[in-house]
Amino acid sequence: MTTASDWAIAYIGLGANLGDTVSTLRQAREALAGLTGIRAVVSSPFYRTAPVDSSGPDYVNAVVQLQTVLSPHDLLTALQKIELDFGRERPWRNAPRTLDLDVLLYGDVVLNDPTLTLPHPRMHERAFVLRPLKNLAPDLMLAQGSIDTLLAGCADQGIELLP
Repeated sequence: MTTASDWAIAYIGLGANLGDTVSTLRQAREALAGLTGIRAVVSSPFYRTAPVDSSGPDYVNAVVQLQTVLSPHDLLTALQKIELDFGRERPWRNAPRTLDLDVLLYGDVVLNDPTLTLPHPRMHERAFVLRPLKNLAPDLMLAQGSIDTLLAGCADQGIELLP
């Protein structure tokens, strides 16, 4: 039997810059909510951003907060399956993509192994993660500082709230 203490709060970054990006992110949220071992999926608004360390068209990004009983690695495996279901290919690092799902935070877990690093190692440098994360957890403190302080350091990264 699953108890309340078995459920971890995780934050997942969503992004896409190929195809019908807004529709893809909506469908990806639904896919996440439909996974066994996940509940209470709450989403930030969608934002349009220029690629960072990448190329191609602008991205649409969001962050979702969810509760899960999946382990961090099982959650990553589930996310990668959803990416594949949406046609994700990995021809080179940071290639344009139909869907990108990243585990940003998983409770207070700190992890660094060949398949997963938690917290996400570059999220504190990216407005496309920080701005939607602020919508969900405005008082969240990352190891590098407050979301507001970190966002100020990303002021040169354009980000536009979508209707």
